[in-house]
Amino acid sequence: MPAVTSKDGTKIVFERVGEGPPLILVDGAWGHLGFGPNVKLPALLADRFSVIHYDRRGRGGSGDTPPYAVDREIEDLEALIGLAGGSAYVYGISSGGALALSAAERLPGIERVALYELPFVVDSTRPPMPDDFADHLEDLVAHDRRGDVVKYFMRRGVNLPPVFLALMRVSPAWSKLKAVAHTVPYDAAILGDTGRGKPLPRDRWSSVTVPTLAAAGGKSPPWLRNAMKALAGVLPNAEHRVLDGQTHFVKPKAVAPVLQDFFNR
Repeated sequence: MPAVTSKDGTKIVFERVGEGPPLILVDGAWGHLGFGPNVKLPALLADRFSVIHYDRRGRGGSGDTPPYAVDREIEDLEALIGLAGGSAYVYGISSGGALALSAAERLPGIERVALYELPFVVDSTRPPMPDDFADHLEDLVAHDRRGDVVKYFMRRGVNLPPVFLALMRVSPAWSKLKAVAHTVPYDAAILGDTGRGKPLPRDRWSSVTVPTLAAAGGKSPPWLRNAMKALAGVLPNAEHRVLDGQTHFVKPKAVAPVLQDFFNR
């Protein structure tokens, strides 16, 4: 499988399909080339874009050089943009969208960025993430309690009801979630303090002036829909979209035409 080398020497593997302007897909927590909502998306976009889907560091075939820092993941994206010719569109989902947004602050090669349901908590429509959210995840990983990492992130981070967690434990996806559980603290680091239930600062992303799409699913919980509406309101050049009938687990066939429309302008 092809790979690029990030600035710190870490190998980042990727797949590339299609012809046209380069479009990089950024997975959220748990996602990689073999699992997650972006797996089937490249085939739906390949007729209009050169789609690059990659394994974030620590997942799949990519390396994981310690110590971790969000800056290293931004450098991974920078290496992929270099591979693409120096500029690219970027689509990020969930915490991968938060990574894409942070990268858009720093990387001039990002020409447009689309974001789907960044798990920010901006009001009281759900409990805030605990202040020690990231620290607790790191402690669970340090003790190799992978199942507990999944449960804690899904309950306190994603706010899934306990009944859904019980169903997940007997689903085929459970083993795949546990396999990449050691990377979940990376997503917590990317989210930072955005899960505290406070309004987004109006100037936090003022340097992200590229055209930006902030999208959410019409059937998603209010806190996720409110977060994306709030994010669109503080970004300098953003539009807000709601995808009818979609949830946080957005269907590729539902989001693909939205991305085609946004990136083809």
